[in-house]
Amino acid sequence: MGDDTWMSVFPDSFEPNMTFPYDSFNVEDLHTVDEGVINHLFPLLEDSKKPFDFLVGHFLGVDHVGHRVGPDHPSMKAKLTQMNDVLKRVVDLLDDDTLLVVLGDHGMDRSGDHGGDGVLETSAALWVYSKGPAFSQAHVSPPSGLLRYTYFPETTVRHRHIQQIDILPTLSLLLGLPIPYNNLGTVIPELFWRDRKGTELSRALELNAAQIKTYLDTYRSSPSGAELDDSWQSIEAAWATTKATSLIQDGNFVKFSNFNWVALGACRSMWAQFNPLLMGLGLAVLGIGLVATWSAWSGLKAAENNWHDWLDFYLGRLLRGLAGGAILGVAVSLLLSLYTPGIDALDYTLFFASLLSSVIAIISSPPGISFQTLSSTPILILHTLAFFSNSFTFWEDRIAPFLLVSSIVPSALVGLTAPVGRLRYRILGFSLLFAACVRAMAISTVCREEQGPYCHVTFYASSTVPSPPLLVLALAIPVALGLPYTLTRFLRISRSDVGAARSFIPLILRPSLVAGATFWIVEWTDSAGILGQGWAPLLRIVRTGMARMALSIAIFGGGFLWWAVPICLDFESREAVPGQNRQVHVIGYANAFGSPYLIFWCIGLGVVYAAAQLTGQIVIGLATIALLSWLEVVDSVRDVRSIEAQFAKATPSALLNAEASTITSPPIRFSDIVPLALLGTHVFFSTGHQSTISSIQWKSAFLVTANLRYPWSAVTVVLNSLGPLLLIALAAPLLALWNRAPVMNTTPSAPRANSKDKDKDMQVEQQLAAPDVQVKGESTLAGVGYMAYYATLLLGTAVSAAILRRHLMVWKVFAPRFMAGVLGVVVADVGVVLGVGIGVERITYRVGRMFGKKDE
Repeated sequence: MGDDTWMSVFPDSFEPNMTFPYDSFNVEDLHTVDEGVINHLFPLLEDSKKPFDFLVGHFLGVDHVGHRVGPDHPSMKAKLTQMNDVLKRVVDLLDDDTLLVVLGDHGMDRSGDHGGDGVLETSAALWVYSKGPAFSQAHVSPPSGLLRYTYFPETTVRHRHIQQIDILPTLSLLLGLPIPYNNLGTVIPELFWRDRKGTELSRALELNAAQIKTYLDTYRSSPSGAELDDSWQSIEAAWATTKATSLIQDGNFVKFSNFNWVALGACRSMWAQFNPLLMGLGLAVLGIGLVATWSAWSGLKAAENNWHDWLDFYLGRLLRGLAGGAILGVAVSLLLSLYTPGIDALDYTLFFASLLSSVIAIISSPPGISFQTLSSTPILILHTLAFFSNSFTFWEDRIAPFLLVSSIVPSALVGLTAPVGRLRYRILGFSLLFAACVRAMAISTVCREEQGPYCHVTFYASSTVPSPPLLVLALAIPVALGLPYTLTRFLRISRSDVGAARSFIPLILRPSLVAGATFWIVEWTDSAGILGQGWAPLLRIVRTGMARMALSIAIFGGGFLWWAVPICLDFESREAVPGQNRQVHVIGYANAFGSPYLIFWCIGLGVVYAAAQLTGQIVIGLATIALLSWLEVVDSVRDVRSIEAQFAKATPSALLNAEASTITSPPIRFSDIVPLALLGTHVFFSTGHQSTISSIQWKSAFLVTANLRYPWSAVTVVLNSLGPLLLIALAAPLLALWNRAPVMNTTPSAPRANSKDKDKDMQVEQQLAAPDVQVKGESTLAGVGYMAYYATLLLGTAVSAAILRRHLMVWKVFAPRFMAGVLGVVVADVGVVLGVGIGVERITYRVGRMFGKKDE
């Protein structure tokens, strides 16, 4: 009765008419499971016939209170009081033949969550009680060699400590059942210490050791038995000791427990083994794949406006390399399978397919290395090397903002020497705004266990109360209302706050953001019990409705509007000189590519904003302002470079030709991408996340449903955890699109009939279409660069985890950061593909049609 996980694991083990399972994942409900257990538990205990042999009552209220409001909330005291009353009643109803075992399957950290490997999360109490004869001799303790003690956090008294797996053999023997075949735990000595000679304890330990030896012998004779080769000699030596008869009394007990511990240590070592060959193959693929990515960057950059033809050629060779590598992998697996245990045909196929395609990519487009390239990479190199230190990995959330602000220093220096005062002020002003937003984002923190007393939680009200701070509650709605206004102000710089922006921002974005913020405010009102329990059902309906409204407006309303009318342009007709022909002015022309893509990006903003908690929403708002500030800096630096390039030519008067200056707009640089990639890392940490499982914000699972519902709960948790990263990856094409204007294609689509030089006419048309081609090519280039940054971080985390695989912190620090690196690359790739494949393609198509580019 209680947690329905028992029925999932042991579906046929319980009496059907005495089984009462309840949904275990609905952490929003603090009472239903507990009340259900109470209602069914006590009638059975009060029945004089005691119609049960083994009874499980699995309460969940304490766990749910921890997840929802934290261990220091008044609800926790009320729940613990209820559990204490339940225990009192249970003890009163026990008879002399019933054993009561009270235990927890896990603990909780200071914020009420669990799932990590911290002491508070992996520790739980155990209390065994019976009214019958005493289990142990109160005046004589079991042999000290059998007992283990530990100090729990913030305690000065040591406590008796057992492993959770020790409960299994103990309860089995107490119930008169055989110990399960694959058990590796050791019986709890105190529960068998019945007499001075320890007869029952000796027999229990002997049965326990024999069971483990039988399991190991069977495993040794199986096809996987070679895994025990390194430990088998020590296991046999420990087992031989159990046969010794000349030991003193305590030694007769310790010899069995010692064998059990040796066996457990051997199995732990065996199952924590690494396959160096597989690791080497994986690192090789990551390394050569990164070089291939850089070759793609170099090739795209060198191809300039001919990038489409280059890409067709490049991808064709890649596909042939994949096919050839797969065939080679199958052949190699047939030859080497007998000599490389643990590596199957699929491993070889994936390795050689990746290897050969990457080699062909590198040969087809050798990576270019220049001073400009090298000068863009120090920040990336420092970020990657930091993963070889556990201390730097602990504090990556503090290192990221430092690296981020440092990455914009070269651009700020350009502002100091800009030849035009307006550009100087723009670069320095927007750089300052960018740095201020980054610093403000860094105020929001959640702490890893390893950061200890040097970290103070600000994302929540405190480290033990997972609710938003009061200041955040006060700012939530103003930020949701003000962020759309800020976007409008940035668009107004280029007069592109027209067209689709005029409808999208007030009718789609603002209602979506407000509804998303309202959900979390109502959730806090419900969790904190501000209005009392009587309002809880209504509040859940209201908050679920708000979340669904926020997502629906953003996805369906925003998606339809953007797809139908993505362009942010307006037209104005006026007479330049009274009495002469009227002229048509295109409003928003200077940002014809960037402004509609920003509208597309805002669809994702509305979705991710709703999934983030209130503090995270404010951080995302600051990240949005930082993003737009950086785009303005990049655009202004690009203008400075363009002016300097024109002055370096023999004809600086070309600056007066608007079309020429647009066509010759300087290409994107990797140094433009580095701050954006770092902004993605920074916003991940600042929205309340760390590279640890325990930082997952499980509250987001109930965003669009009152109870846990798959797949929606899983989707919203992923959005909450990885959505900020995805949002910044989706913005990568903006580096190429922002403030890029198309050039009016005034030439006919075919050579003029009376033209004497038809080839020249065609060349002029191709040149005038170049800005459209340029923004598509550079959007792809920006995406490749963004992916390369995260691929480099992944390689760094993989190499560090491989080299430090025997480090004490490998499973606590290096392996989790490697897994976060994998997710980072996947999210970066997905964001870039969505941005380039949908956003850029749609916008360039519509802009091209509007300004006379014929359909291909």
